[in-house]
Amino acid sequence: MQPRALYQLGLQKALFLKLKIDFLSTHPYHSNPIIGCHLTNRACASTYMKAGSCNEPLRFHVLRTERTQNVTMSSSKEYMNGHVHLEESDMYESDGKLFLTEAFNVIMEEILHKGTDSEEKVCEWKDPDQLRALLDLDLREHGESHKQLLQRVRDVARYSVKTCHPRFFNQLFAGVDYHALTGRLLTETLNTSQYTYEVAPVFVLMEEEVLCKLRSLVGWSEGDGIFCPGGSMSNMYAMNVARYWAFPQVKTQGLWATPRMAIFTSQQGHYSMKKAAAFLGIGTDNVFIVQVDESGSMRPEDLEAKIVQAKSQDAVPFFVNATAGTTVQGAFDPLNRIADISERNGMWMHVDAAWGGSVLFSKKHKHLVAGIERANSVTWNPHKMLLAGLQCSVVLFRDTTNLLMHCHSAKATYLFQQDKFYDTSLDTGDKSIQCGRKVDCLKLWLMWKAIGTHGLSERVEKAFALARYLVEEMEKRDNFKLVCKGPFVNVCFWFIPPSLRGKENSADYQESLSKVAPVIKERMMKRGTMMVGYQPMDGHVNFFRMVVVSPQLTTKDMDFFLDEIEDLGKDL
Repeated sequence: MQPRALYQLGLQKALFLKLKIDFLSTHPYHSNPIIGCHLTNRACASTYMKAGSCNEPLRFHVLRTERTQNVTMSSSKEYMNGHVHLEESDMYESDGKLFLTEAFNVIMEEILHKGTDSEEKVCEWKDPDQLRALLDLDLREHGESHKQLLQRVRDVARYSVKTCHPRFFNQLFAGVDYHALTGRLLTETLNTSQYTYEVAPVFVLMEEEVLCKLRSLVGWSEGDGIFCPGGSMSNMYAMNVARYWAFPQVKTQGLWATPRMAIFTSQQGHYSMKKAAAFLGIGTDNVFIVQVDESGSMRPEDLEAKIVQAKSQDAVPFFVNATAGTTVQGAFDPLNRIADISERNGMWMHVDAAWGGSVLFSKKHKHLVAGIERANSVTWNPHKMLLAGLQCSVVLFRDTTNLLMHCHSAKATYLFQQDKFYDTSLDTGDKSIQCGRKVDCLKLWLMWKAIGTHGLSERVEKAFALARYLVEEMEKRDNFKLVCKGPFVNVCFWFIPPSLRGKENSADYQESLSKVAPVIKERMMKRGTMMVGYQPMDGHVNFFRMVVVSPQLTTKDMDFFLDEIEDLGKDL
């Protein structure tokens, strides 16, 4: 090393040592081990890391050193009896920005680059005790270094399931839309609440427009609606508004002022119906379960029978939930026939289209929800088939009498003042049962702007086409057996391993078959190649539910899926 370089290196070390001594004299409790030495705070740590090589210009080190020294000197004058700096802005702000920049690079590389590569793992499985140790979840008295925190980000990315991976088939959401993701990042950064025009002017107007467009797809030129934190909450909103519509006195007088109420849903309807009944005080015993046919669709004749049964028990039928796209089989209830029955009995008809509502974008497949325009309310989750990203759920109402507002309004005067200088009808927060409400419209709006209605339609059509391809290929292989041929993108099947082929009439066949899916699922998780769910249902032993959603998928992914299942179960 040249004499001048040695001199600069020695001077830099001296400056860092002086910085350490100066800071410790005022803040002796600060000490973070970084790269073999003790630095005094995150600013020092960031300086050391950002400076990098000792051959870099000295002036950067001096500027950062002087800044930290000045903060240290002034802070001792500002507040001698503690460590609160009242006259200075947050001394860690620049370090936070540096951390955000570097953490974002990790996110891009580890999640959005590797996580969408089919050659990479969907997940790196660890048992809970292993994972706790690897993550070091303990929260301590003092903070960690920049380097340690970046490693935390890498660890979270590494050990999390990559739902953006093309071979993640486990849930009713998958993949990634980069325009929607940009909307999600923008939403998080702006960090506002969707309750008044004054704090969320852009998003109040945007939500209004998106809801209007979604209602028009349902078939309503007018109506109401709101973004909710998930489909279960959207269903609960619908039930609560329906109860208010039937018994408006319930808002002020409670359940004492209402008769026993009856709710109707199919045996394959979402469990949120029972949760809503419990939460609203209606009671799960008052949820009447309607039988389904072999495809999973509600049987209208049994709905009528259940209504008669409820009336015979002195219960008042007020709410029927029809499902457009059941969770497991992807079945669609006959909406027109259910609407006829609802109208005859004076009931509110709700359609839970959280999963299947997106067929409204497809001219080819929207017949599956024929009659949806006759419903009083609709739940729809664009975070599922449209890839808007979690969470993005709406409940839409045909009502034009402001029922949603009347049902939930509490008229908090510190938020919803009526003498504001703008149109207070734009303060939509009183429609919600929440106070603070996350902005969920931007991701959908930005994605829609990017690819248009036509692009969203293509996305739906592709999912249907790939699901049909998968079924056709599955039927060519002896070791796959379909539970049923559904109309949607859910493909439900059993894998029949070599040891069970031809033994369907054996006494222990069903018991043995029930053990196949859990073993294959464990193996695939530990191998990390893909993820798909399984479940028993309605007398059927464990079977797989493959869901085709992501537009990243191709026929090669469908072929890989079948080959991988066979490979994982070939020795069973």
